[in-house]
Amino acid sequence: MEEIRMYGTSWCPTVAEIRALLDERGIPYHYFDIDEDKTARKTVYRLQCGGRRVPTLTLPDGTLIIEPAPHDLTALLDTREEPNQKQNGTP
Repeated sequence: MEEIRMYGTSWCPTVAEIRALLDERGIPYHYFDIDEDKTARKTVYRLQCGGRRVPTLTLPDGTLIIEPAPHDLTALLDTREEPNQKQNGTP
Protein backbone atom coordinates (compact mmCIF):
# COMPACT_ATOMS: atom_id res chain seq x y z
CA MET A 1 0.00 0.00 0.00
CA GLU A 2 1.23 3.47 -0.85
CA GLU A 3 1.91 5.95 1.88
CA ILE A 4 0.41 9.36 2.45
CA ARG A 5 2.55 12.07 0.91
CA MET A 6 2.79 15.15 3.09
CA TYR A 7 4.22 18.47 1.96
CA GLY A 8 5.12 21.07 4.55
CA THR A 9 7.68 23.41 6.06
CA SER A 10 9.76 23.19 9.21
CA TRP A 11 8.37 26.47 10.57
CA CYS A 12 4.63 25.74 10.29
CA PRO A 13 3.04 24.68 13.61
CA THR A 14 0.14 22.92 11.86
CA VAL A 15 2.60 20.79 9.89
CA ALA A 16 4.19 19.74 13.19
CA GLU A 17 0.75 18.90 14.64
CA ILE A 18 -0.26 16.81 11.63
CA ARG A 19 3.07 14.95 11.61
CA ALA A 20 2.67 14.21 15.33
CA LEU A 21 -0.88 12.98 14.73
CA LEU A 22 0.24 10.60 11.97
CA ASP A 23 3.18 9.41 14.08
CA GLU A 24 0.96 8.80 17.15
CA ARG A 25 -1.48 6.76 15.08
CA GLY A 26 1.31 4.78 13.43
CA ILE A 27 0.21 5.91 9.97
CA PRO A 28 3.07 5.73 7.46
CA TYR A 29 3.74 8.83 5.39
CA HIS A 30 6.48 10.35 3.32
CA TYR A 31 7.34 13.94 4.27
CA PHE A 32 8.63 16.59 1.86
CA ASP A 33 9.88 19.99 3.06
CA ILE A 34 8.96 22.42 0.30
CA ASP A 35 11.52 24.96 1.52
CA GLU A 36 14.30 22.40 1.02
CA ASP A 37 13.01 20.31 -1.90
CA LYS A 38 12.49 22.15 -5.19
CA THR A 39 10.64 19.22 -6.77
CA ALA A 40 8.25 19.03 -3.80
CA ARG A 41 7.66 22.79 -4.01
CA LYS A 42 6.78 22.46 -7.70
CA THR A 43 4.44 19.57 -6.88
CA VAL A 44 2.57 21.71 -4.33
CA TYR A 45 2.31 24.58 -6.82
CA ARG A 46 0.90 22.16 -9.40
CA LEU A 47 -1.55 20.54 -6.97
CA GLN A 48 -2.81 23.93 -5.80
CA CYS A 49 -2.77 25.67 -9.19
CA GLY A 50 -0.07 28.08 -8.04
CA GLY A 51 -0.69 27.97 -4.31
CA ARG A 52 1.78 27.14 -1.56
CA ARG A 53 -0.37 26.31 1.46
CA VAL A 54 0.82 23.73 3.95
CA PRO A 55 0.31 21.16 5.12
CA THR A 56 -0.74 19.57 1.86
CA LEU A 57 -1.43 15.84 1.89
CA THR A 58 -2.16 13.38 -0.87
CA LEU A 59 -3.73 10.11 0.21
CA PRO A 60 -3.00 6.81 -1.55
CA ASP A 61 -6.37 7.00 -3.35
CA GLY A 62 -5.45 10.41 -4.82
CA THR A 63 -7.47 12.53 -2.38
CA LEU A 64 -5.90 15.97 -1.93
CA ILE A 65 -6.15 17.66 1.48
CA ILE A 66 -4.90 21.21 1.94
CA GLU A 67 -4.39 22.81 5.36
CA PRO A 68 -6.39 20.29 7.39
CA ALA A 69 -7.06 21.03 11.03
CA PRO A 70 -5.82 18.10 13.16
CA HIS A 71 -9.36 17.24 14.36
CA ASP A 72 -10.66 17.24 10.76
CA LEU A 73 -7.88 14.94 9.61
CA THR A 74 -8.55 12.64 12.58
CA ALA A 75 -12.23 12.41 11.60
CA LEU A 76 -11.33 11.70 7.97
CA LEU A 77 -8.82 9.01 8.90
CA ASP A 78 -11.32 7.41 11.29
CA THR A 79 -13.95 7.11 8.56
CA ARG A 80 -11.41 5.65 6.14
CA GLU A 81 -10.24 3.04 8.66
CA GLU A 82 -13.71 1.65 9.41
CA PRO A 83 -14.09 -0.54 6.29
CA ASN A 84 -10.69 -2.16 6.89
CA GLN A 85 -11.55 -2.89 10.50
CA LYS A 86 -14.85 -4.48 9.51
CA GLN A 87 -13.13 -6.62 6.88
CA ASN A 88 -10.72 -7.87 9.51
CA GLY A 89 -13.58 -8.76 11.85
CA THR A 90 -12.89 -5.92 14.27
CA PRO A 91 -15.95 -3.90 15.38
